[in-house]
Amino acid sequence: DKLLEMAHSAASGKAIFESQWTTLKQRHFDTIADILTGSFFDITQEKLNTRFDNLLNVLRAIHAIQELTPRTKDYIVSFGERNSAFIIAQFLTQEGIPANYLDARKVILTDDQFGQAQVNIKESNSRIKNWFDNHPGLAVITGFIGANSAGITTTLGRGGSDYTAALFGAALEAERIEIWTDVNGILTADPRAVKDAHTLPEVTYAEAMEMSHFGAKVIYPPTIQPALQADIPIYIRNTFEPDFEGTKISATRQSNNNNMITGMASIGQVVLLTLRGSGMVGVPGFAARLFNCLAQGGVNIIMITQGSSEHSISFAVTPQESDKALNLVEAAFEIELAQKKVEPIKVEKDLCIMAIIGESIKIRHNISGTLFKALGANGVNVVAIAQGSSELIISVVIHKSDEKKALNAVHETFFSDSITQIHLFLVGVGLVGKKLLQQISQQNETLRKTHQIEISLIGLANSRQMYFAEKGISFDNYAELLSKGESMDMPTFVKRMGDFNLRNSIFVDATANEHIPLFYESILEKSISISTPNKIAASSGYLQYSRLKKLAKQHHAAYKYETNVGAGLPIISSIQDLVRSGDQVLKIEGVLSGTLSFIFGAFTEGVKFSDVVKEAKEKGFTEPDPRIDLSGKDVARKIVILAREIGLKVELSDVIIDPVLPPICSHAPDVDSFFEALESSNDFFENLRKKASDQGKVLRMIAKLEDGICHIGLQAVDNTSPFYALQGGDNMIAITSRRYSPYPLVVRGPGAGASVTAAGVFAEIVGLMSDIG
Repeated sequence: DKLLEMAHSAASGKAIFESQWTTLKQRHFDTIADILTGSFFDITQEKLNTRFDNLLNVLRAIHAIQELTPRTKDYIVSFGERNSAFIIAQFLTQEGIPANYLDARKVILTDDQFGQAQVNIKESNSRIKNWFDNHPGLAVITGFIGANSAGITTTLGRGGSDYTAALFGAALEAERIEIWTDVNGILTADPRAVKDAHTLPEVTYAEAMEMSHFGAKVIYPPTIQPALQADIPIYIRNTFEPDFEGTKISATRQSNNNNMITGMASIGQVVLLTLRGSGMVGVPGFAARLFNCLAQGGVNIIMITQGSSEHSISFAVTPQESDKALNLVEAAFEIELAQKKVEPIKVEKDLCIMAIIGESIKIRHNISGTLFKALGANGVNVVAIAQGSSELIISVVIHKSDEKKALNAVHETFFSDSITQIHLFLVGVGLVGKKLLQQISQQNETLRKTHQIEISLIGLANSRQMYFAEKGISFDNYAELLSKGESMDMPTFVKRMGDFNLRNSIFVDATANEHIPLFYESILEKSISISTPNKIAASSGYLQYSRLKKLAKQHHAAYKYETNVGAGLPIISSIQDLVRSGDQVLKIEGVLSGTLSFIFGAFTEGVKFSDVVKEAKEKGFTEPDPRIDLSGKDVARKIVILAREIGLKVELSDVIIDPVLPPICSHAPDVDSFFEALESSNDFFENLRKKASDQGKVLRMIAKLEDGICHIGLQAVDNTSPFYALQGGDNMIAITSRRYSPYPLVVRGPGAGASVTAAGVFAEIVGLMSDIG
């Protein structure tokens, strides 16, 4: 890199190349001063002086004419390998390990393609064998460089040192070829994009070839060919972790833990060009003309896909070559374009190619389906698809902005030991929100170890502020971070979620706010799932409820609202299971408010009704204004939701509610006035209680759905009713269906409280992966 930097400085006329040369020279001399002594130091110093003088002369010539040719560039970059290999050979010999220095230009014969020279394998093999016949023992060889038939320096391409090692290994029929680099072998994916990427113990030559072509830079693609032809295994090892076994590349391998694929890779920036038109159908030669014009123009095609109707051909190129490719194709098909036999060339930019790779692809079923389900479930749109004829690779063109999300989603899907990351965005840090964060914090480590799931808190907001962190917000000090956040703005919050574009994202609305559900549609359209105890959306207009369900399905997101009705109780899911399995729900009866269950359960002889309501409010069971609970409106929303789950198009206005509160209470101007009015109405409620008690009954606020009619009212029930023994805030629902008749299906349990509601939301978050797709 430093050699190239000074070469370009010289070519651009900048005098700084001399100081860059001085710095690089000093770096070499400092090194030999540290490791060499006596004659070894003297010989090496003399050799380096001569080489650096030669280098400076070349740089000055480049500076004078301000031109840097590929041939000159190859000569300049050769100094790095030549100097390093010579120093190491001298050091080893000094330490009692005799080593021969070999300048590979003496034995590696190439053509004249500077920068990417092609090797004459037959002649190079002969020269290598001959050199080693005359120089037995250890050799320290320059990688990356060769020479043409005139002895002019060439290079084998960036990464060519690996290729050099393979050429020597194959020529000498070595038992193994080891490539020591700075990573632990070939990984399942790029660790910069996929945190849980891990080392593959074995891959085949074919798999390694495909992975290297698709961005796995740990091995230079041409390296594999000589080893493959000679059937010599290649080992990729880590210089900095020499005890790690790394990856073995050979003709065959053992199964990689029964994973469906071996690995995955991506090419980060491509442009897709499409030639299409009705004039192409059934006409031979279109494809030949297309690829011939691109080949003659020197354009490298990364991927090709053609419609089975022969109506279109798409091909991917690098952004640097896209304009050139477009001009070539337009020129080649000028007549057809003018006659409108083909449409104007379609150019799609800001794309990338992601590929899954593995020998198992050609023998295992449903790999393609699994791939596309993982992408679709995370809202990743596939622009084009191609499968190699070797059946080792399936590649898809996607938008560049989706690259990281797609890689992680697919990696989690195919590798059983991957940790599934769920990315959480939470609005509402009141009682339920706080309990939810506390529960996740306590359970996250167990989820990771036992279920390979980890929940990361990415966005957080209350009514005043919001805070985001793509790498996760600490569950320990989220309140402090939130206090330093920006002003809360729901449109901005939604936009930020979309901009993060993270896989397995879920939005939790832990508020009772009527404004937040207005954004559910736009959230689902971003393929972000929703879990919420907020009943507004599911119980408002039926068309809106229906639209949210359709959007969730359309965008492969989950819209979950189990906690709308019974906090943590499985009421909605039980009804959904009955309906899905073909049962017909005939009647639903229930005490659907944990708040009202607590109030009327605690309203016993000698207890004032106003005191019970105050206690419920102090315990956090009621809304800030208890009239919201006592009015029956909260229960009405719940029975509407249940009615819709069995297929009824019920509106909130259709629910019949028998008032519980006398007008003086319901019409009070504020909460304090309400409690004053409630105290003055204690006799009214005591009369209701006593009348029921005298008949051996108790008061319960019961919602009923039967024959399409929803009715809510305060009822006196005796000990034959399942609701008679309810107390302590429990909810109970009795579902009568064709199967569950005459004895109903009964669900009972705590129906109020922040802890159980948060637990219900937590369960939906963890179950996210099975709810979408």
